[in-house]
Amino acid sequence: MNIPTPGNVKPLLVSLISVAVIFGLLFAWRASRVGAAVPRTQSPALVSTICVQPRSVPNELQAVGSVQAVREVLLAPDTSGRVTAINFTAGQVVEQGATLVRLYDAPEQADRSAAVAKADFARQQLRRSQDLASSGAEPRELLERRKAEAVQTAAAVWQLDARIRQKNIRAPFSGQLGIRRINVGQYLEAGDAIATLTQLDPLYVNFALPQQELSRLSPGARVQVAVDAVPGRTFEARVSAIEPRIDGETRNVAIQATLSNPGNLLKSGMYATARLMLPTTGDAIVLPLTAVQTSASGDSVVLVRDADAQGIGQAVAVPVVTGRRLGGDVLVTQGVKAGDIVVVAGQNRLWPGGRVKINPDQPAGATTDAASMPAAPMSAANPR
Repeated sequence: MNIPTPGNVKPLLVSLISVAVIFGLLFAWRASRVGAAVPRTQSPALVSTICVQPRSVPNELQAVGSVQAVREVLLAPDTSGRVTAINFTAGQVVEQGATLVRLYDAPEQADRSAAVAKADFARQQLRRSQDLASSGAEPRELLERRKAEAVQTAAAVWQLDARIRQKNIRAPFSGQLGIRRINVGQYLEAGDAIATLTQLDPLYVNFALPQQELSRLSPGARVQVAVDAVPGRTFEARVSAIEPRIDGETRNVAIQATLSNPGNLLKSGMYATARLMLPTTGDAIVLPLTAVQTSASGDSVVLVRDADAQGIGQAVAVPVVTGRRLGGDVLVTQGVKAGDIVVVAGQNRLWPGGRVKINPDQPAGATTDAASMPAAPMSAANPR
């Protein structure tokens, strides 16, 4: 049997001490991990809350649309000719029937003078034949021929008058002219653009709504119209027409509303937001936007349950279904009922199932210093 000598004992002791130190460090590390997993006791977190009370909210259907002129045309000549006069300027407001452009019509005017002379002679011949035929000095057949000649010569004058009117382009209705696209001396073909003419008051607003809303639509319903070009102002319109068919691709129904345009602030072709006003809902649940938390699993709010006299209760997250926004609020259709206490500020400081204290002095929507406290977002998986 080998007995360790003094020279061999020292390395053995060093190894045993090293192993003991390693095991001690491992035990201390494991103990610290286990200790960290144990939830620490926290004082109730201060939160701002509101007690849900139903209230009346205006009911509406919102859609995007466009502004369209009731009357708008692209002026163009019916016949070809050279421009001899332009009687308007770009942007001018004109009355119905005003002559805007004249084309060269000297040949037609000369032809008309000749036709008028023939018509006058035909009428004289007709009067003479009528006198002679009544006394039997001229046959009735000649009288009928004189009548036909008088009618033909008069028709020739009317035809030339129509051709001359085609050489004068007039405003078909009162409105505002657009940019001039022609010049004096320019030869125009039939259909060449001269300028646009738009009647700016009243106007149409065209928009579409889903087919399931058809039963809620009726002519005469109020529509509030807003455009980006006139911020902060809404225009009142009335539904004037509802398309009798549903679009086969979008399954939407087209709606047209008519609105007045004082001061001609709105222009045809503008993008518009239309809100169709419906009867008011009297028992709606409305919460501030700050009360709703959005995540991948949906929207949720935090309720305070079982609050005692000191305002200390338990925080419970519940899923909700939200509707349209009302300024800084949102309509909640499912998940919250009247009388529930909803946290509107401080949700980011709450632990699932943790205790909270209602702070009556903190205004709704205000936040406290959350940076000094660990963030643990509530989960909506807890049952209500």
